[in-house]
Amino acid sequence: MNKTPHVAVVGATGAVGIEMLKVLERRRFPVGKLTLLASARSAGKSLPFRGTDVVVKELTKDSFAGIDIALFSAGGSISREFAPIAAAAGCVVVDNSSAFRQDPAVPLVVPEINAADVRGHKGILANPNCTTAITLMALYPLHQAFGVKRVFASSYQAVSGTGAKALEELERQVKEIATGQPVTRGVYPYQIAFNVLPQVDSFLPDGYTKEEMKMQFEGRKIMHHPAFRASVTCVRVPVYRSHSIAISAEFERPVTVDAARAVLANAPGLDVVDDPARQRYPMPLFTSEKDNCEVGRIRVDCALDNGLAFWVAGDQLLKGAALNAVQIAEELLKL
Repeated sequence: MNKTPHVAVVGATGAVGIEMLKVLERRRFPVGKLTLLASARSAGKSLPFRGTDVVVKELTKDSFAGIDIALFSAGGSISREFAPIAAAAGCVVVDNSSAFRQDPAVPLVVPEINAADVRGHKGILANPNCTTAITLMALYPLHQAFGVKRVFASSYQAVSGTGAKALEELERQVKEIATGQPVTRGVYPYQIAFNVLPQVDSFLPDGYTKEEMKMQFEGRKIMHHPAFRASVTCVRVPVYRSHSIAISAEFERPVTVDAARAVLANAPGLDVVDDPARQRYPMPLFTSEKDNCEVGRIRVDCALDNGLAFWVAGDQLLKGAALNAVQIAEELLKL
């Protein structure tokens, strides 16, 4: 891999694409040349990078000549069409959509967990679901120490996970309610302001949503743990940014709070914020725009054998998307 690669960001004008540019710059990723790609309607716009404005080009099948690494954040349909084209052109794709996560030939990577899997790529690497990535930042170190068998979890997912229009909808609805105006909807089936929606993604025949099943399916692949089980309820909450997850985990071996804290304190990319006496615990308010995830509310689970309950929060636009993608690209430079 070229040590000063030509990097493309596909979907550069979207929320995650913009975060990718910020992360590349902040982490001083050695970009030799930068190409920004998006739909025809976004072509011609300019985005800042390292003190200059870079013009966005239209994404076409001929966009990938000479590009070494392409960070994709343009949706599953775009990824399914263009990622194979990019790979065939000699580019390595890091895809943020769900298009390739369950493909056995495509590594699904959280670098703090399974960075070695990057070596097995065949031109495409997948970024995990945001809630899964944030959860595993705390769960995987505990799995290494105690052997996780199953989890019961509930997510509290920020509206920015749906996109820029969802952010606008929450802000608009709050203003409408405050001024006594009728509440208007467009993104979500119900009002999100001052409400919670127990649906993220579409429902499957068994009553779970696609989002809820991702933690089990993706967790198995990332942790190399095919027996891992997860029963999850995903909830959209009126928070702008950063997801939170309440987890009850059952382990093969006995676990204590002190032992768990010691393990988590040494986990990369994770900060322990756990002081109930001083009302200190992770919150979206303090994890937004922060690279590290936070874990707290650590306690013995009173309903599970060898059980532990804990709470994780993390910025889904960063560790759940842009940051993780750039970290994968950093691993590529080591090959």
